[in-house]
Amino acid sequence: MMGYISYFNVVKSRDIISSPYNKRQDSYADRVIRGKILDRNGNVLAQTNVAEDGTETREYPYNNIFAHVVGYTAQGKSGLESVSNFELLTSNAFFVDKLKNEFQDKKNQGDNVVTTLDTNLQEAAYDALGSNKGAVVVMDPSTGKILAMVSKPDFDPNTVSQNWNELSKSEDSVLLNRATQGQYAPGSTFKLVTTLEFMRENADFDSYSYNCTGSIESGDVTIHCYGGHVHGQVTLRDSLAYSCNTSFSNIGRSLNADTYKDTAQELLFNKKLPSVLPYSKSQFTLTSSDTEAERMMTAMGQGKTQVSPYHMALITSAIANGGTLMKPYLVDSVTNNAGNVIEKTKPEKYKDLMTSKEAAQLKDYMTAVTDYGTASVLGGQNYTAAGKTGTAEYSSDKEKDHSWFVGIANVDNPELVISVIIEQADGSAKAVNIAKKVFDAYYQ
Repeated sequence: MMGYISYFNVVKSRDIISSPYNKRQDSYADRVIRGKILDRNGNVLAQTNVAEDGTETREYPYNNIFAHVVGYTAQGKSGLESVSNFELLTSNAFFVDKLKNEFQDKKNQGDNVVTTLDTNLQEAAYDALGSNKGAVVVMDPSTGKILAMVSKPDFDPNTVSQNWNELSKSEDSVLLNRATQGQYAPGSTFKLVTTLEFMRENADFDSYSYNCTGSIESGDVTIHCYGGHVHGQVTLRDSLAYSCNTSFSNIGRSLNADTYKDTAQELLFNKKLPSVLPYSKSQFTLTSSDTEAERMMTAMGQGKTQVSPYHMALITSAIANGGTLMKPYLVDSVTNNAGNVIEKTKPEKYKDLMTSKEAAQLKDYMTAVTDYGTASVLGGQNYTAAGKTGTAEYSSDKEKDHSWFVGIANVDNPELVISVIIEQADGSAKAVNIAKKVFDAYYQ
């Protein structure tokens, strides 16, 4: 019985206070000044200012830069403001201070949430995206820490109340966190999944050879390599490096649709994702009853598959971390107003998405992309990089292609992974350049 009471008081009270349906949230705010949200270096991302008359105003010093990930408290709550509502409205101030405040009819200071976010990386990603629509996610693959998360178009959380009608009715879905909730065709970044399935079905995968003539047919469907390129004789490594559509289409028609789906689901397609923020579930719909052409299109990332930038960051993290996905997290610790640590998040394994041997092979192939392939702009830097570019054709209008890049920095001992999507871009170069700017900011 006592165990249940403890569970209810600690666990359920957290759920109750954080619930958007809890009508008593205001009563907690009546007793506690909402705590601060900080980046991992102590920079203030959100704080409550109290005027002489007691009026409280929630301030976001970085304005639009952390809009989606930190969120807002006006018109409901979003982002970390929602996720960490319990912690921010809980006060672990010293007993004497609480007693003193009680006698003086003053509020206690709420606890502070120290995030894993890095302001320098967040600003670099935000600036690199510029006026483009899209998203950037940066993670530490060895721990699961989310270091940056940017979504555009954005908004100023300081003025949500004043601009709510405009924001909520925006045709550009300004309030949507494209990093976790955006759904996109993965383009050629999905060739990583196809490569993994091909390796699993073919023990002699390293001896694969294909002659690319620039196009391949299945019935009345003709698939071309991007930009009209003809790659000639290519290995599996070359196919990924050059992002050869015809080679991967050729691979696709040889794959077993059922085991292909199994592999995709092991990589969390059609599954719940480990995420504290709201997200959209990725979709892989290929079945054995689909046509050969559909299988070929799926293999090169142009089928019905849908994925979020966040999910692609998780897959890339597993590749970088020897096949193991660490549980991603945004809150590093909770401290009281005096700076004493109340809670500390410990990195933990989420699950193995692939074997260490498979991860090493994929990472090696991804280095070819930056060594001599479609992301060679990342070669010759003061850091090593690996990655995969992608162009997602979601309409017949080539000007509306999405630009993708997923990558790893410091290949031998990975420190960063990145996932970039730019809507309505021309080819994958834009996404690669954004990733480069973020990597450069980290290693400058």
